Amino acid sequence: MDETTVTLDPPLRACWMKIGQQRRIPATRPGEKQKRHIFGGYNWQEDTIAWTTAKTKNSATFISFLEELLVKQYPTGRVILVMDNASYHKSASALAALSLFEHRVMVIWLPPYCSDLNPIERFWRFLKDKACANKLQDNIDEVVKSAEKTMTTQNNPTDDLRYHVSKNL
Repeated sequence: MDETTVTLDPPLRACWMKIGQQRRIPATRPGEKQKRHIFGGYNWQEDTIAWTTAKTKNSATFISFLEELLVKQYPTGRVILVMDNASYHKSASALAALSLFEHRVMVIWLPPYCSDLNPIERFWRFLKDKACANKLQDNIDEVVKSAEKTMTTQNNPTDDLRYHVSKNL
């Protein structure tokens, strides 16, 4: 599980262009630094994602996501959470919230500065490639809507446009 941020400034990716037709991506105007945070949990076995969006990224919104994940999405059974060392993951309130589920949740803390070891980081790249890259939206709600469409597609097992983690060991 992890978080990513989407903004009105699209990530720029390499793309094909016809000869003599350079693709241009306009920049947002100053003062329009709108952003949203997506908290997500990637289910490695099913290639699905559970998510919530928030205007801020702090202990309170992280705990809200934990409640969504562990109470609504996965109310029973064992869950393994792979997490980085973000300060709001290890705050006293977040650790207290996690302790409520210690009988069925195992947390794997990644080493500092190794967040790329978290499988969800590759999904975030996929999400931004599909929903945001090289596209300028009019407002942050459109960016979130595009991201949510990609995540909804991810949760449809019959859709060919899903992200898949190689499970060959």
